[in-house]
Amino acid sequence: MRSKCLLLLLIITSIYVGVSAKNHSSRPILRRSDFPEDFIFGSATSAYQCEGAAHEYGRGPSIWDTFSENFPEKILDGSNGSIADNSYNLYKKDVNLLHQIGFHAYRFSISWSRILPRGDLKGGINQAGVDYYNNLINKLLSKGMKPFVTIFHWDLPEALEHAYGGFLGTEIVNDFRDYAELCFQKFGDRVKHWMTLNEPFTVVRDGYIIGQKAPGRCSSFTNPNCTGGDGATEPYIVGHNFLLAHGAAVKIYREKYQAYQKGKIGIALNTEWHYPYSDSYADKLAAARATAFTFDYFLEPIVYGRYPSEMVNHVKDGRLPTFTPEESSMLKGSYDFIGLNYYSSFYVKDVPCATENITVYTDRCASIVGERNGVPIGPTAGSSWLLIYPKGIRDLLLHAKFKYNDPVLYITENGVNEANTGEVFLNDDLRIDYYTNHLKMVRDAISMGVNVKGYFAWSLMDNFEWSEGYTVRFGLVYVDFKNGSKRYPKKSAKWFRRLLKGKYNGTKQQVAVM
Repeated sequence: MRSKCLLLLLIITSIYVGVSAKNHSSRPILRRSDFPEDFIFGSATSAYQCEGAAHEYGRGPSIWDTFSENFPEKILDGSNGSIADNSYNLYKKDVNLLHQIGFHAYRFSISWSRILPRGDLKGGINQAGVDYYNNLINKLLSKGMKPFVTIFHWDLPEALEHAYGGFLGTEIVNDFRDYAELCFQKFGDRVKHWMTLNEPFTVVRDGYIIGQKAPGRCSSFTNPNCTGGDGATEPYIVGHNFLLAHGAAVKIYREKYQAYQKGKIGIALNTEWHYPYSDSYADKLAAARATAFTFDYFLEPIVYGRYPSEMVNHVKDGRLPTFTPEESSMLKGSYDFIGLNYYSSFYVKDVPCATENITVYTDRCASIVGERNGVPIGPTAGSSWLLIYPKGIRDLLLHAKFKYNDPVLYITENGVNEANTGEVFLNDDLRIDYYTNHLKMVRDAISMGVNVKGYFAWSLMDNFEWSEGYTVRFGLVYVDFKNGSKRYPKKSAKWFRRLLKGKYNGTKQQVAVM
């Protein structure tokens, strides 16, 4: 009965797609022809958030299995990703959905412990995992879509966390390099776009400063409920090892595989964009520091082989690691493209630097706020951290262009969520407005000379949203988690289909059903 009701609602939603457009007359005109002919439109997911089959087919446990299953109180709704969207078993349906919408590419991640259950080569290769990704890649190619593959999207094998503290240990650099090389060996003949890491800053902040995400380490100063970790030192150690692992993976790819596989390799970095709270010089410097401690933190080392000067000047007591000349040389230029994940913007105030209870937060001597004089920078989405401000994506793109030698860029994540109220929700005009306004800003950045080659909407479907569990939905496709993970395209999926077929320009008459 529930399935029939959902189908009926889907039909009703489709009928009314054109009607509700009149309520969004401020939506800018957008055409496929506004973007270069070779511009790639795609959608994105990650392994732990959508695959499921967490304890099946030879997959070993990851730190996210441990974090969410053993400590459900750390997830907003006490849930986990053990089933998620069941994409492991339903991947053909997902590829068909991508194809029906008209996307050119699919960004997904490989579950490290699905192909190396113990995390390293000594623990053996799980052939079932290799077969799964081969099948997914081949299915994408058969539908004319490009696989964009993220090698690490937060789901570190638990065995490596247990053995030496995961990214706290220097051993991780060689183990990550070996894992990445295995991916190049098994899939590199068909995968032409690789990302080594996804959002290393999010792991540094949420995994080692506030303890909100796996492995849940932090100091009592930032989270009174934390009993382990050191927010003054561990985040910088982890960030440093992330960078060295990235550099080692790029080095092995370029030395052994790139010449004949003819692929490209990069990294996906994130930040909110930061605006000065006032016109004061102090607040302008504070906004620059906020960006330095998030985005530049990882981009400056791989472009110039060094940490940002703002970090060097503000992280005292030798807590910021240094690169050897060899490491600096390895990192410098270790990218063919840069992926940018953008969702939101904030204001930044200058505040005094902390002299005690030091963490990465206080080292930047800045306060991040969502409103100015009582006026929010933008509407709040389904999560309190997501304040909608489209102009921020353009300003971030310009920052990357002018500060970092005009790199090739992809928007590797951009999207908006709504609260999961328990009701079926397919008529998502908020999401259409979000994509329209952000894509307009991407278009404007391209017209200003930014070398943007593609855009990936987050996410293809509703999924497990880390510490928020299933309390919010980001998907273009609605997933009925209580009824076999059945998929139902939302109005935004139909909007994308019309855009990519060149038939949508923002007017009521040209909006049609999927």
